[in-house]
Amino acid sequence: MKSILTVVVVLALIWLALSILGALVEGLLWLTVVGLVLLAATVVYGWVKGRTRSRP
Repeated sequence: MKSILTVVVVLALIWLALSILGALVEGLLWLTVVGLVLLAATVVYGWVKGRTRSRP
């Protein structure tokens, strides 16, 4: 479970960085959208995986 959590956190940080970069650079607004969508998908995936593993 710890390795999955590590991967989810690393991916979430990457997507967040891409979103911020896209917001800062004028012509890269699409990068903000893609980064936020991938961030949300990663968080949901991690939440679902963490939830299913905690059940006996």
